[in-house]
Amino acid sequence: MRYYLIAGEPSGDLHGANLMKGLKKADPEASFRFWGGDKMAEAGGVENLAKHYKQASFFGIAEVIANLPTILRQVGECERDILAFAPDAVILIDYPGFNMKIAEFAHRQGIRVLYYIAPKVWAWKEFRIKGLRRFVDRLYTIFPFESEYFRSKGIEPVFCGNPLTDAIEQRRATLPTSEEFRRTNGLDSRPIVALLAGSRKSEIRVNLPDMVALSKRFPDRQFVAAGVSWIDRSIYDRIIGDSDVRYVCDKTYELLASAEAAVVTSGTATLETALMNVPETVIYKVPKLYEVLKPYVLKIPFVSLVNINLGREAVHEIVRARFDVDAAEEELRSILMGGSRREKMLADFAELRGIIGDAGASDRFAARMVEYLKGGAE
Repeated sequence: MRYYLIAGEPSGDLHGANLMKGLKKADPEASFRFWGGDKMAEAGGVENLAKHYKQASFFGIAEVIANLPTILRQVGECERDILAFAPDAVILIDYPGFNMKIAEFAHRQGIRVLYYIAPKVWAWKEFRIKGLRRFVDRLYTIFPFESEYFRSKGIEPVFCGNPLTDAIEQRRATLPTSEEFRRTNGLDSRPIVALLAGSRKSEIRVNLPDMVALSKRFPDRQFVAAGVSWIDRSIYDRIIGDSDVRYVCDKTYELLASAEAAVVTSGTATLETALMNVPETVIYKVPKLYEVLKPYVLKIPFVSLVNINLGREAVHEIVRARFDVDAAEEELRSILMGGSRREKMLADFAELRGIIGDAGASDRFAARMVEYLKGGAE
């Protein structure tokens, strides 16, 4: 069968690539066309990459408004490319701002729409539920708590685990030892605290300064910022300045594997850190207006995927307009070696791994998709 996949950011590219590998196993005749990135190009052939996510990703209201003509042009470009490819199914991977538009288009063209990694409508923008019901033929969720939520909204989802477990297991076998990681990256022998400030410029500019300020309270620790190659190094350098914070690029899992603890922004990184069994503190600076509107726009009590999945605060969240370095210091000290909260947090992470499920989720999702498209029972 012919599959058209759309991913709009690095995590979607990673999960899309693993899904494509699973689709090849379940459907040896599979052919692909996709919007994605380097990992999907490696899995499905660079000649089948219609658009790289680096050319199509816009985040935040201001950035979306500023680039609205480009976004609308790209939507039209994608629609024409889908028609030219004539797929048996369109598989949408997260990225709801763009993908919900494509879902409606594909549905109206009579093309089956599979949504992989459901939009987080349980947290915000619940109005998208209506579009999911109308335009999506099968919804595939990656968190167990989502099943009950979507059923309550009239959608029967498919849950087969979380593909993040596959990404982590693939990397574990190739991770360097702590000594190798330190030597390769010019780090000293002090215990490492990983700083995961986000994967978008706006997140880094807002959150990394607070992380740098926190690092100055711990001269006996080595704080290392996890950079990403699609963001210019100079952005990190300007914030790090003459502090003792170090920088590594595209080595997040290597950094976490060698870290004693981590300071993380909200998002997928909180779950990755927990699945890597690294105690963490979540900090995220928000506008003052967000603090006022939070009870009205956020449908859940937590921002960390760790806490959301466990249904309680396992990792402490400092989500404020004004950063409280004293509170952050106290929390971080409590999860370092010998800290009062470290062992309880590690026990919570073990429970989380049981909830999330075992590796192999990408193959399981792919098999269910092929079975559905071929008319078999799900």
